[in-house]
Amino acid sequence: MEVLQTTSFRKTVKKLHPNQKTDLDNAIKAVMKNPSIGQAKIGDLNGVLVLKFKMVKQQALLAYSFEADKIVLTLLALGSHENFYRDLKIS
Repeated sequence: MEVLQTTSFRKTVKKLHPNQKTDLDNAIKAVMKNPSIGQAKIGDLNGVLVLKFKMVKQQALLAYSFEADKIVLTLLALGSHENFYRDLKIS
């Protein structure tokens, strides 16, 4: 499976502490095992799935898209719930 990252996702991950990156890596591995694990969004965010997970005892959201025919997982965004969907629509 090929895993791609958007520029904004890469910048967000760069700011994380090592223990946060460990939790993120575990979430990404779970998505790679089962790409349909996230909740599918509708409307403006059609085709985007969002996984809620704990990152150092706080809830974080991971937005991604999966193309089954090409077996490509694209990591779109990472953050807390505050303004997450609004910012995701903009990017």
